[in-house]
Amino acid sequence: MIENQAAAPGTGGTADDERLRELGYEQRLSRRLGMFGSIAMGFATISPVVGLYAVVAVGAAVAGPAWVWTLPICLAGQCLLLTVYSELASEFPIAGGPYQWTRRLVGPSYAWLTGWVSLCGYLAANTTIAYLSTPWLLGLVEVTPTPRLQVAVAAVFILGCSLVNALGIDVLRRVLNAGIAAEAIASVGVGVALLLAFRSQPWSLLTGTMGAEAGSGGSVFAAMLAALAVGGWAFVGFDATTMSSEETRDAARHIPRAIWWALLSVGGLVILNAFATTLAHPDPARMVSGQDVDPVTTAVLAAFGDWSSKPFICVVIVAFVACGLAAQGASARAVYSVARDGVLPASRFLRSVNRRHAPIGGTVAVTAVGWAGLLLALDSSAIGSLITFGTSGLYLVFLLVALAALISRVRGAWTPAGHIRLGAAGTVINALAVVWLAFQFVNITWPRAVLAPPGAPWYQIWAASVLSAGVLAVGAAYLVIARPQDKVRAGDAFATRAEEASQ
Repeated sequence: MIENQAAAPGTGGTADDERLRELGYEQRLSRRLGMFGSIAMGFATISPVVGLYAVVAVGAAVAGPAWVWTLPICLAGQCLLLTVYSELASEFPIAGGPYQWTRRLVGPSYAWLTGWVSLCGYLAANTTIAYLSTPWLLGLVEVTPTPRLQVAVAAVFILGCSLVNALGIDVLRRVLNAGIAAEAIASVGVGVALLLAFRSQPWSLLTGTMGAEAGSGGSVFAAMLAALAVGGWAFVGFDATTMSSEETRDAARHIPRAIWWALLSVGGLVILNAFATTLAHPDPARMVSGQDVDPVTTAVLAAFGDWSSKPFICVVIVAFVACGLAAQGASARAVYSVARDGVLPASRFLRSVNRRHAPIGGTVAVTAVGWAGLLLALDSSAIGSLITFGTSGLYLVFLLVALAALISRVRGAWTPAGHIRLGAAGTVINALAVVWLAFQFVNITWPRAVLAPPGAPWYQIWAASVLSAGVLAVGAAYLVIARPQDKVRAGDAFATRAEEASQ
């Protein structure tokens, strides 16, 4: 039987608490977020600065300056998914969206696999964020990074983010608000300045590949597909808003809006700065050849001068800290939500909440798994494989959610009954979202030597496909052996599709 532990003090509206009770749970987290706080969770997790740094150098190397046109395509594709997420978040305002939604749409077995893949994807992303922050943290104090030193610094980074998360949603909200304000102002200011005042290249530069397609067998189409796969990383993390549903007031209305605000604002900034960086770069040929591994910093320093180096590093560090805080917070809430149904090992501990109403069990688990993942960073090819899986795993989760929604619509088992209802148009958009996500998942997982470092071993080239298959295999094996679906069916929190439809 699933335990419903003591509820949190009345910090949210009775309608919010009552809706959560209808979904099978008592209010235990603290509803302290408004609309902006919910947007902040998604904005910080996607992060225009972190997203840009994750894709710009690789995108330019595989498709030349023309790679920037793949970003609007990625954003448009993700907007199809956001339409589906909006309907689901409106009807089911509950933390742990992918698991909780698919459990009600299709059933507990499908939900277990979706929840398992989502946890693996989130945890891999946490390790990636921490590891990628270390060159900037060490650069601020002018220390040369080494593998062991990077692991140590990243471990401290993860611990610091976890400690802040353990202090509760109020502290997390204040820190994130300060961080994203600085990041947003810097992103807009730098992007506009580079584009309007420091553009050194003609607009026609953006129509060519400068020979980058050689790495894709000489095919411009193949090169642009590879760039599209790279660009996908810049548009994940918006679902962090749904993870804070049980801490958001009037969540059924605010969360769907927050998802759109978070993705569109960050997406716009990423596209702005990708165009600006490319056009302000003093030597695009070095960027395309891979000789310039940090084209963003090169463009900024060329425009503003060497004095801007340290302030720019500080802006990037602030972005990474905000991103790490929000991503770990979202992951902890995902663990908490899944563990409430007793389907994870040590579920009693993982669903525990501390006196500040923070999911402390999930926070501890996220910290431990993050540290374990950092051990891979002692081998550059191994950490590269983890980074690659981070994107493919999250797109697999998106696909599983969209597919579950489409299956339920076609079967007549789910008709959206929340604040957002798109009717027949919703079914069409849902189908288009499935097509987009299936295509992008295959595109991201497709083994490409051009996206791996020179001389990378075969398993790094095949990392996305091998790890995705491995995660699914482990999840399926646990489903057969441990039968977590039976615990859900027997628990108080399980609601059948018929019961949900009648509400």
